[in-house]
Amino acid sequence: MQNFKHSSGLSDNKEQTRSDKRDFSAVVLHETIEQIVKGLGYELVEIERTGGGLLRVTIDLVWTPPDENTPAGSEKFVMVEDCERVTRQLQFALEVDDVPYSRLEVSSPGIDRPLKTVQDFERFVGQEIDVTLKLAMGAQALGQVSGLRKKFRGVLEKSETPGSWQIVWADEPKIKPGQRVSKKREPAALHALGFTLDEIKEARLAPIVDFKGRQSKLQTVKE
Repeated sequence: MQNFKHSSGLSDNKEQTRSDKRDFSAVVLHETIEQIVKGLGYELVEIERTGGGLLRVTIDLVWTPPDENTPAGSEKFVMVEDCERVTRQLQFALEVDDVPYSRLEVSSPGIDRPLKTVQDFERFVGQEIDVTLKLAMGAQALGQVSGLRKKFRGVLEKSETPGSWQIVWADEPKIKPGQRVSKKREPAALHALGFTLDEIKEARLAPIVDFKGRQSKLQTVKE
């Protein structure tokens, strides 16, 4: 998944002016940015604000579920021109709304793209993801994993239960460089973790570089 980034800053005078502006509601800010991003034909993935005044907006192309006529490898990615287009519109809107920030950065998702919506999970079924639960497994671990465990990595699958998902993984022992692996070795047992979106704190694509499949296409463009 290719990642582009377009960044723009304010002059020292404007930065000082921004610091004196009224506190802008996070909810209103999200609604404003989302309206602009969607109006330009993109999907709003994430908004981040830092203590240094950086406002980072992550966008993606709107996903359309593939059908039998969709050729393999036809997925498109956000380009630098897309980031620049959104940056220009956001700068104007944030100026009008007196939003305090020192630097605006618009980028596309990287290889650890966050999964936040049902559509995100539908889109990345079959991909390996990292999931962090809100609460530890506790007694539900049934002795198979630590009851204190919250973080898991596995292949995302749809669950038979409506509104639920699951990840599947095998705790394969790590193979040392040069170590021979017997062909008769029994495969590791599979584990499955079922969850709903309300039960997870965070989910992201696992940042795995695979030159034969999904891979990092991270690139940065700054103004």
